[in-house]
Amino acid sequence: MHPTPYQQTKAALLALGGQRVWSLMVTLFGDLAQAEGSMIDGPVLSAIMAEMDVRPEAVRVALHRLRNDGWIASEKHGRTGRHALTSTSRKETTLASARIYADPLPPNGEWTLALSEDVGDEVGMAQHGFMPLLPRVYLGTGPAPKNTLALRGGAVPNWLRGEVAPLMLEPEYAALLPALQQVHDVLEESTLTPLQTAVLRCLLVHNWRRIVLRHVALPRDLLPDAWSGHACHTLVDTLLKRFPRPAIDTILPA
Repeated sequence: MHPTPYQQTKAALLALGGQRVWSLMVTLFGDLAQAEGSMIDGPVLSAIMAEMDVRPEAVRVALHRLRNDGWIASEKHGRTGRHALTSTSRKETTLASARIYADPLPPNGEWTLALSEDVGDEVGMAQHGFMPLLPRVYLGTGPAPKNTLALRGGAVPNWLRGEVAPLMLEPEYAALLPALQQVHDVLEESTLTPLQTAVLRCLLVHNWRRIVLRHVALPRDLLPDAWSGHACHTLVDTLLKRFPRPAIDTILPA
């Protein structure tokens, strides 16, 4: 029997790698149960993870880890376990969501070129929204940290865009793009069950977030039109709107 379009696209997203079970769960709860008071029952969680080819024992180990890390809180409702984000993890998830679900076509913003005093301050500069361009030279949206020389940018020359693109995870975005395009081309909303929709959204968001959260957000003007991240962002936004988040209580038939 030939695989269905859904099975083909699921396999393509899974084949991208990097799907640690605990990390998939972080994505799943962030997309499906981020709202305060939202909980996922054990049977629903098991069904979603099984649909992503995750073994039950791996689910139990991942849940144990996330509870120990203070990311997931679990309680019993009769004989059924129920799981939810903790208040701390919900705050972190909300912050990350601003990048994950951002508008792919935001208005162009101001940018800053900053010269730091010391070499090797990438971590500190990244916390302020700046990425390294050259030793001691950083690009960002400001305000720049203290003890840096900050210069407000203007029109962006093409050679600068060309310098920035390779530093913004171009190979990772280029690898993700064909899988996203396949989902876009072959799947329609009406063809999926709520369970399949939950799985598809989880894999889409997971593969997107593990790239987009690894670099700072720069104005679109600072990157070439051909940068793969632009196309990936547009497709992720389009697909998440095409496949709206299912209500948790619809995922398993009554």
